[in-house]
Amino acid sequence: MAAAAAAAPGALGALQAGRARLVAACCARLGPGWRLPGSLTGPRVGPAMWARGWAPVAGGSAPRRGYSSEVKTEDELRVRYLEEENRGIVVLGINRAYAKNSFSKNLVKMLSKAVDALKSDKKVRTIIVRSEVPGIFCAGADLKERVKMNPSEVGPFVSKIRAVINEIANLPVPTIAAIDGLALGGGLELALACDIRVAASSAKMGLVETKLAIIPGGGGTQRLPRAIGISLAKELIFSARVLDGQEAKAVGLISHVLEQNQEGDAAYRKALDLAREFLPQGPVAMRVAKLAINQGMEVDLVTGLAIEEACYAQTISTKDRLEGLLAFKEKRSPRYKGE
Repeated sequence: MAAAAAAAPGALGALQAGRARLVAACCARLGPGWRLPGSLTGPRVGPAMWARGWAPVAGGSAPRRGYSSEVKTEDELRVRYLEEENRGIVVLGINRAYAKNSFSKNLVKMLSKAVDALKSDKKVRTIIVRSEVPGIFCAGADLKERVKMNPSEVGPFVSKIRAVINEIANLPVPTIAAIDGLALGGGLELALACDIRVAASSAKMGLVETKLAIIPGGGGTQRLPRAIGISLAKELIFSARVLDGQEAKAVGLISHVLEQNQEGDAAYRKALDLAREFLPQGPVAMRVAKLAINQGMEVDLVTGLAIEEACYAQTISTKDRLEGLLAFKEKRSPRYKGE
């Protein structure tokens, strides 16, 4: 009977087969050796995944604002691994003051390089995206650079921006956007790709592309409706309206709004507080939880529950799970290793 159903186009069996393929694809993103539970199981290898990757270059500049070291790829992007009680937190700091942190070809290249390294670094637990320029998060595309492009160059460059924003959205660890200033167009799209957004009340946010007779091209038409609802997202995109931090919090665009401080980094400090809350949790659990949520939100509930089951199965035989149980029994803090 099941075989007959599967053979009939559009029947329940075909639907179930499609769900199975989707769940399998979901687990494939966890890395080699993962499998599905139940009848979909296959050979299982131990959960050694996300092998150690990029490490900070030694001998960076002197620490400031609690930073430990600096990876000097280009001045336009500063990548810092924090240490001591913040070990496991990585900060991506955009630093194009003269161009309001707008996306240039070089910045997109540097972001892509940094994200590619971070996604395979097992030591990374949370990533904060912020600006190192007071009053600016990211003003979107570099229009001065854009105006010099041939029409044939524009589409491919926008595709590169979209691709790097997608790469940030697909990072396996929690990501937080700290919006301490202007976030327009591609800047807001960058923030929308992060799991959590916090902003200063003085920050300004909006997808303003229709003012330039174009539309958001870095995922804004898709991520904004998913964040705040279709009708309101259409209203904001059609009007090119810009919201301040309080208004953004009211519509659900950000999770936290803070009064700006004298240093101009209130949102970053809140992002750091949130990241510290994430650090004690099991690393494997955090990664598969993010995957389960992200994948499940794109499908129906039944398929989403199957994805959750598949992701949960990956935590059962981990050393971290056993350590968590032992720590609970011994009434102590767990010492997770991401294994």
